[in-house]
Amino acid sequence: MAIDRRQLIVEAAHKSFSLFGYKATTMDQVAKVANVGKGTIYTFFKNKEELFDEIISSLIREMRAAAEEVMDEQNTFHENANHVLFTLLEYQKEHQLTIKLLQEGREMGTREVVDVLNRLEEMIVQYVKEIVQKAVDKGEIERCNPELTAFVMLKLYVALIFDWEKSHKPLNQDEIFKVFQQYLINGLST
Repeated sequence: MAIDRRQLIVEAAHKSFSLFGYKATTMDQVAKVANVGKGTIYTFFKNKEELFDEIISSLIREMRAAAEEVMDEQNTFHENANHVLFTLLEYQKEHQLTIKLLQEGREMGTREVVDVLNRLEEMIVQYVKEIVQKAVDKGEIERCNPELTAFVMLKLYVALIFDWEKSHKPLNQDEIFKVFQQYLINGLST
């Protein structure tokens, strides 16, 4: 059976980026982990940026697949939005690569990492925007700016999942959904 060297390289790079971050990962490390010569990497990828982009594109596909798994046409807009946002942010919170990238972006501000984090956020906003637009089209929610609504929803979830637990007990998905309903769906007026 032939060894898929390209896949070995991608897996080794994923491991290296997950352990060391973008800035500290070198092509020499990737070659060593993949057990290939450094020149072999360059037969598939012209540089570290292209290899990193391959891994991030795969990550985005995985995140979209995870979101699509929790979507259910029988659920309300609110339930689907809750499941999708919670799933995507938990994915980021639990996967070693995204944990390392969030840390590097926050601590070092590495341009390539910040760009990737922005790309991940944009993917989430666009995915949720589609859900919002469908709900508007079905008359399930009032007409609104779907992209702005998706952005606000994402930022609320980020605050509740990542920021709240810095000084409070983490909220579970049901608690987050209740806050989501109270502030975004029902509003504060009586």
